Amino acid sequence: MSPRVAVIGAGIGGLTLALELHAAGIECQVFEAVPELSAVGVGINLLPHATRELSRLGLGEELASVAVAPRESVYFNRFGQHIHTERIGRAAGYDWPQLSIHRADLQAVLARAVRARLGEHSVVTGHRCERVDQDERGVTVRLTRAEGSRTRVRADAAVGCDGIHSAVRRQLHPEQGPPVYSGHNMWRGVTVSPPILGGASMIRAGWLATGKLVVYPIREQVDDAGRQLVNWVVEIETPRHADRDWNRAGRVEDFIDVFADWRFDWLDVPALIRGAPEILEYPMVDQDPLPWWGTGRVTLLGDAAHPMVPRGSNGAGQAVLDASALAAELAASHDVATAFAGYERLRRPATSAVVRANRTNPPDAILREVYQRTGDRPFARIEDVISTEELDDIITGYQETAGYSLAALSDP
Repeated sequence: MSPRVAVIGAGIGGLTLALELHAAGIECQVFEAVPELSAVGVGINLLPHATRELSRLGLGEELASVAVAPRESVYFNRFGQHIHTERIGRAAGYDWPQLSIHRADLQAVLARAVRARLGEHSVVTGHRCERVDQDERGVTVRLTRAEGSRTRVRADAAVGCDGIHSAVRRQLHPEQGPPVYSGHNMWRGVTVSPPILGGASMIRAGWLATGKLVVYPIREQVDDAGRQLVNWVVEIETPRHADRDWNRAGRVEDFIDVFADWRFDWLDVPALIRGAPEILEYPMVDQDPLPWWGTGRVTLLGDAAHPMVPRGSNGAGQAVLDASALAAELAASHDVATAFAGYERLRRPATSAVVRANRTNPPDAILREVYQRTGDRPFARIEDVISTEELDDIITGYQETAGYSLAALSDP
């Protein structure tokens, strides 16, 4: 008999897992702490290895209708000088696109699909997981309702998809230390803007020591003028930081001076930043990879299993890959513990490698190399600073680590 799985958390990982389990014929129910799924967050990216899995679940067209498919990733120094252009998504030869999308739009697409396929009661909101107990026959999920009352749910297995503040991870790993702060703080927002560099570019500019900027569009044609909703992120070396909270309000006065002279013929950075109706602040933190994720009938998925520094456009994608692997293991085995152990053997080494790569050598390392080699000065010719081969090696090295190189996604 297929196991009935309690999925803890209705974020990207939890909702994708519900769809994967349903496709595999495995019953599940999702429990989410917030009373209502709402439009929170800003932009994220889905790389081709993630859009492949989501397309297999029948979501490709709907996602494409609410996202932007960028064709290139473009790198600049803080003086606006072009360093490198990398073709991405279908423009690079992939069979699946790279999609830049508002997190709320992605979550809404996933939630609609879960409720349509699994039923309206498949996602239970306003139920916060406090802990999961297990015995030889199943698990007991202890939940607190929004108004404060408590309830219990029995299932054959439980998967903690409850994000960076995961109660399930805290229960399994009470000894885990505090988040590892990178020394860099992040501010982010979304601004309605005319298309930048043609409207299909992911832009990375500057470096952390003197300010780094990431810009990409996440919605098309948001008004009659044909403008886009553009996501922007700035990172700055910062000795102090607040606790990690994806929805902490930020202040433009805390960082705008760093970018005051970033006015190029292709972008007015201060104007873009000031055009955001609200700004969010987040410390660039992660956790050291866990030595194990779960035990018996309980395991972890996505940010609950492997919180990573949000560089490399890969956090949501790794959660999608987790969900695909876990459902496949459960479908192949009648024993929950055996399936969960197989899932962890497959995914834990892969995600640990991504956590470490995001700390040291994400694609943004291109900017670091140019910053260091030029001494943070304008250059006459980029070829005199760094070769095209070196630039390509940085990018392909990360793609191979993260599992989305062209070779990795090509049919044998």
